[in-house]
Amino acid sequence: MHYVVGRSEEILDALPVAAPDQAAAAELPPWRAVEHAASRTLLRALLREIGEDLRDGPVAARPGGRPYLPDRPDLGVSLSHSSGWVAAAVGRDRDVGVDVQTPSAVSHRMLRLCCSPGDAEALTAMDEDGRRREFAWLFTVKEACVKAVGAGFSGRPWSVPVALGQRTGAWERVRWCAPRDRHPVPVGCAWT
Repeated sequence: MHYVVGRSEEILDALPVAAPDQAAAAELPPWRAVEHAASRTLLRALLREIGEDLRDGPVAARPGGRPYLPDRPDLGVSLSHSSGWVAAAVGRDRDVGVDVQTPSAVSHRMLRLCCSPGDAEALTAMDEDGRRREFAWLFTVKEACVKAVGAGFSGRPWSVPVALGQRTGAWERVRWCAPRDRHPVPVGCAWT
């Protein structure tokens, strides 16, 4: 699995946006158009980097929203965006999931739903910034896992077992990692 993370505006300043991505972004609200164009531009750059140039080929979405490459069914792809950050992932002959999240407030209800009782208690005891950041790390992995199996939120990401501070693991037929020392924002990666 290959993945990359970046800031939307920096990507759009540095790289050309493919014509099909410009056309699709033009139909979206302005805030969504920037993330849409940036995530697909980042995906195309990643594909070129690994020797799989898509050129202006389409990046399509399945009915549930999962992206795919109609011209390259052998490549699994995943995209994510959060408050100006975007991530893209590619896997050869495998499904992938990537998630990026900027830390935000998390309710006690959400902690109880998404975490083991011990982890929820540990997160509750943290200061607000620490709780936001650590929860975002947990949830990026959970969401990346359900994306890798094509389920999204219907896959109940809150039920994927990830422990506080855990950096690698497995869930069902998915392997995952949380590259905590590589990015200034929480990112989770998963692959089948």
